[in-house]
Amino acid sequence: MPQPVDGRAFRNALGVFATGVTVITARGPAGEFVGNTASSFNSVSITPPLVLWSLSRTAYSFKSYIASDHFAVNVLREGQEELSARFAKSLGDKWHGVDYETWETGCPILPNALAIFECKTAYTYQGGDHVIFVGEVINFDFDPKGKPLLFWRGKYQKVAEA
Repeated sequence: MPQPVDGRAFRNALGVFATGVTVITARGPAGEFVGNTASSFNSVSITPPLVLWSLSRTAYSFKSYIASDHFAVNVLREGQEELSARFAKSLGDKWHGVDYETWETGCPILPNALAIFECKTAYTYQGGDHVIFVGEVINFDFDPKGKPLLFWRGKYQKVAEA
């Protein structure tokens, strides 16, 4: 039976949709690295190659992402729960001890990620309490044999072998 839209119940309903886990990274206006865990990532178009993700307007690093012309999507693999938890926090030195590299745009890249998409911000859209970032993929890399880190019903999950 349908339920009225209550924030907590709505969040629980969304949680039954299994998602991959990403860390979105960028270089802020002062050259600082920013990174946030996000499950709101998906493809938009193959030609041109477009992806999207969304970020809360109240996120501590929101202004840095809006000011940046580029971002990178780092799709996490099984075993990278610690990275997910680290970048899910609002404050603190998220980058301390984290291995990273930079590619063409200067965004930090997590080299052990399952897949990486380096993007130029093509569009931003207002989406309620979030902003939707659409990026044109300019570089990417991936491990075709790795397994993704999944999130389902509020917990990390693993892909079961068939």
